[in-house]
Amino acid sequence: MPDLNRPEEETREKRQFIREKIARPPMTKGQLIKRMLAYLFIAALGGTAAGTSFAIARPLADKYLVTHPTEESIPVTIPTDDPGETHTTETEPQTEESSDEESLEESETENESSAESESSTETESEPESESETESEPETEHLEDRIQSVIESYEYSVKDLDALYGTLRNVVKEANRGIVEVHSVKQEVDWFDNPVETAGLYAGVIVASTGQELLILTPEAAVEQADSIKVTFEDGSEADGIIKQRDSISGMAIVSVITELLPEDTLMEVSVLKLGNSYVMKQGDLVAALGAPAGMVHSSAYGSISYVARNIQVIDGITRLFYADIAGNSQAGTFLVNIDGEIIGWVTDAYDDEAENGLTVAMAISDYKSILERMFNGYSVPYMGIMGQEVSPAMVLDGVPPGVYVTECILDGPAYSAGIQNGDIIVRINDREISTVKEYQNQVEALNQDTVVTVVIQRRGIEEYKELEYQVTIGAR
Repeated sequence: MPDLNRPEEETREKRQFIREKIARPPMTKGQLIKRMLAYLFIAALGGTAAGTSFAIARPLADKYLVTHPTEESIPVTIPTDDPGETHTTETEPQTEESSDEESLEESETENESSAESESSTETESEPESESETESEPETEHLEDRIQSVIESYEYSVKDLDALYGTLRNVVKEANRGIVEVHSVKQEVDWFDNPVETAGLYAGVIVASTGQELLILTPEAAVEQADSIKVTFEDGSEADGIIKQRDSISGMAIVSVITELLPEDTLMEVSVLKLGNSYVMKQGDLVAALGAPAGMVHSSAYGSISYVARNIQVIDGITRLFYADIAGNSQAGTFLVNIDGEIIGWVTDAYDDEAENGLTVAMAISDYKSILERMFNGYSVPYMGIMGQEVSPAMVLDGVPPGVYVTECILDGPAYSAGIQNGDIIVRINDREISTVKEYQNQVEALNQDTVVTVVIQRRGIEEYKELEYQVTIGAR
């Protein structure tokens, strides 16, 4: 108990003493260094732990929390080719002979110019040297020199192998764009058990958007398929989606979503460019890719034996390549030029016209506008006629200029509207039609279910009579 008799001042001093803090002695230099080292160790340990945790958590956060912007899918456009375009001197492949000729010509030109300059100089300074110049032997004729070089060179099997080696490199690079298209169909056996059948076709990657790869393949691959599987060169497999099909050209477009493919596969695949088939001529070297031997990733080499122009097809005209090369239209075969560009695909629609086992291919340039529509998911417009241009001789006989209908396809849109064989198509809507190509371009610019006014001239008892028909455009 506190002493109540002590003075108040003494009690206050005691309490004040109790509230005071006991000061610690100052740290020595060694203790200070130890503490700093401890702090540094703890900081380093914490930083390492934080970095490790970030490295582990970052992928998970990116996967589940962060929304990454995806590359937008953009419409695919295909530049059209000029039918009148031919090989130019710039694009014409130069042979060893031509290069020798050019070098010899340059050498001759240089020698002649130098000789002239020397001669003029000598004439000015020493006129008496003219007789010596005239006595010099004439230069050997250029063609004789070239022929001599050719005859003196001994060609060997190695030269042929070197040529084929170059072609093999083209095929090897182009094969990166070849895929296997599996057509899967669900059926039942005799005992109602489910059975899955699959057909194997070749396809070629012809375009890439931000979200999908577009594959050109035979229409038979998707005709009766319940599902599509696509296998790439490295063995990766993904589901395919039927983008569009065209029964007349016999081709279809299958797409594969890029997100379904490994990054390594996307890095290795190659998109094959659609070449200009109008510049291809008889004798040009070509290679067959896809399944020319009936097996995907087989190949063959050959040349174009003949180019058939202005062949009538439904709603247009086309070019055909006859090539001395193996080809399988059922499994899918594509022709490429020496630059690895697609210039056609093999078809069996004209096998009756092929002779001596030649392979027939449809030229790609005549179908670029159609393929562009198919790439973007649009159907191919269909009117359903085959025709030819009215010739000048027919015009002299009183036939109106336009497109003469040689065949109106049964149950086609034109047939259903009332157009007949022998009619002359002179106008579609407000567009005058005088050639088959104009008709083809006009039809391909239309859309399915569009109603167009087709003006025709039909022969009557005494003269041609103009008629109008409303044709609803279909899809082929």
